[in-house]
Amino acid sequence: MSGAPTNAPLDPRLLSMLVCPLTKGPLTYNDQTNELISQQAGLAFPIRDGIPVMLPEEARHLEG
Repeated sequence: MSGAPTNAPLDPRLLSMLVCPLTKGPLTYNDQTNELISQQAGLAFPIRDGIPVMLPEEARHLEG
């Protein structure tokens, strides 16, 4: 079993190509939570092993 972290950093080139699956709006990367944030949808999409999980049912709802 490898010792690869589950919070591998996101490739900046990938971030520039991704949009929110619900709003088609821009995403921002939060390096503290290792999530992609869609302010328009109020969702935070997790990144697992360097791969964004862009499923709304896997996203965390943002507070406020």
